[in-house]
Amino acid sequence: MKAYVELAIGFARTGVTGYGGGPSTIPLIEFEAVKKYKWMTEEEFIEILALANTLPGPIATKMAAYIGYKVKGSLGALVAILTHILPSIIGMIALLGVLYSFRNSPIVSGMVQGVTPVIGFMLLEMAYRFFQNGRKGLGFQKMAILSAVSLLFIQFLDVHPGILIAISLLAAYIIADRKEKAAARPTEVLVRKEKSS
Repeated sequence: MKAYVELAIGFARTGVTGYGGGPSTIPLIEFEAVKKYKWMTEEEFIEILALANTLPGPIATKMAAYIGYKVKGSLGALVAILTHILPSIIGMIALLGVLYSFRNSPIVSGMVQGVTPVIGFMLLEMAYRFFQNGRKGLGFQKMAILSAVSLLFIQFLDVHPGILIAISLLAAYIIADRKEKAAARPTEVLVRKEKSS
């Protein structure tokens, strides 16, 4: 029961405080999943974030589903999704009239402008950690080249990030598969030689 309560509290917090939609919610989900409740490692979080980016639908909801399922199976996924989306839905319905009437208010505009740098910093800090993790696995040179290529395709050629992530996952799978087969070949040769002798 404790795990369900933690899932509910953790994802309710991300749903309520995730101002600005999916991308701004990711650091909050990471805090709950990796640092606070330790449901997974930072490396695993980065892997599922990359995978979630290749699938259709809101990123935060996919992350909630995956983490909930990892912690407590199907029911855990349901709890995580519902507690993530329900608070903001209820809040939006309750405050819709108020928000609409104050949509042109300089106070509301100032609040939005005040929150934006905080969200920007959270995303920048997360991007730095992604870069550091990638550098550990690939080395600085490969990571820098891949980052530059990604920037080129996303910013200047307007390629959807999901397509780049899918290509990267496929390329990584092919490279890892070839390395595994290449490592297995010398062992197979040794076994054959031993059998023939």
